[in-house]
Amino acid sequence: MTASPEQSLREWVPVEHRRFGLDRRTFKPGLIALGVALVLIYGLQGLNAAIPWRNEIQAGQVLDLGAGATAVPPVGWQLESGTLTGGSGASATNLQVLLASGGARIELIGTTYNGSAVAFLEQVLRSQGDSPQVSAGRGTLTTDAGLVGVVESRTGPTGDGTDVAFKMAVGDSQAVDAAPALLVRVRTAAGQLDRYQNEVDALLRSIKPGVAR
Repeated sequence: MTASPEQSLREWVPVEHRRFGLDRRTFKPGLIALGVALVLIYGLQGLNAAIPWRNEIQAGQVLDLGAGATAVPPVGWQLESGTLTGGSGASATNLQVLLASGGARIELIGTTYNGSAVAFLEQVLRSQGDSPQVSAGRGTLTTDAGLVGVVESRTGPTGDGTDVAFKMAVGDSQAVDAAPALLVRVRTAAGQLDRYQNEVDALLRSIKPGVAR
């Protein structure tokens, strides 16, 4: 179907409005739309990265470790991942908690493991591979709730660390072996572990298992 002279005239773009065969009058709206799309795609991500994380632990707040288990985090530290009690709830066997303060980090990792806390810690250390760090020896730690954890600390030029393994139950050995496992991993810059030791010890002592059903 042939366009009428009137339609052809409406569609004709004057030469002063053409560039590379396109209507220059459509450039500005197109560029605005492109700019909005780029801001939505990339700008919000950049803004989120530029804003420092601020989720500071307040006095009285308690970490949810899943299945009724809890721990009291150090006041003033940043909760970068994890759930507080009264929130959406946490899984004891798929737990990821990260606390940070300056150059120190505390991770609490919950998983399934059928065996003792000693065997669990040995498996964790094997998975970390060879390390230039020097072990300060292995010991035990008992929380205020009666949980017995196995502790190993290491020092080295790249940083200091402590790993503590728990089985989240007390009492019968079979129940303990079948309970969820919890790894508390502490990492600091070299020579800085002592600076945070009191806060780390307080968190470790506060760990409580869930109520047995």
